[in-house]
Amino acid sequence: MYIIRLLSVVKWMGREKILDNVDLAIEAGELVVVRGRSGVGKTTLAKILSLLIKPDEGSLEFIDRDVTSINEGERAFLRLKYIGYIDQMFKLIPSISVADNVELPLKLLGIPRNERRRKVSDILAYLGLEDKMYRYPDELSGGERQRVAIARALAKDPILVVGDEPISNLDDNTAQTVMKLFRRYVDEKGTAIIVTTTDLHQNYNSDKDLLLVNSKLHTFQRF
Repeated sequence: MYIIRLLSVVKWMGREKILDNVDLAIEAGELVVVRGRSGVGKTTLAKILSLLIKPDEGSLEFIDRDVTSINEGERAFLRLKYIGYIDQMFKLIPSISVADNVELPLKLLGIPRNERRRKVSDILAYLGLEDKMYRYPDELSGGERQRVAIARALAKDPILVVGDEPISNLDDNTAQTVMKLFRRYVDEKGTAIIVTTTDLHQNYNSDKDLLLVNSKLHTFQRF
């Protein structure tokens, strides 16, 4: 089943065409990597897939529904309920604990407190962060902060996770660890995960490995 599908999507930024007739279908249980140099449109693509912005042309389907032209209220509801978004800058709130950061989306969904705490505890343990639950973001390493951002995205059990360069600020070993976590989560939960990256060399064991260049998506060929 397709979780999300882009059909002939075009996106402009001023007079520059950032995405040109992009087609992409992501199924449940797939890990998809989109590579490309800085400034080629990966963040724009991630935001379209996250329902944060609309395409200028083409269509966008999400869980068998055309969502190209739905209003912002509907888009916000779908994002909150079904989509986990991971920003490359983590976007953690420094004044609250790791557990409270991860719990925030669950509060917005109106999940009861006891269930929220269970979900937070479970996902932090899954990511090897159970001993960091009551620490603050500034007390963590870069790799640990990234895993907290991932935990926040995964805690609500989304059907789609979009990572906008979530490994770009990590060293190679930590980046591989994060990508292995994504691979394991996809295989165990059946979630669809798409990750953008500037890396053009590493093998991340993805189901689809794509390259965004000259505003178009191509199958990535590793040399």
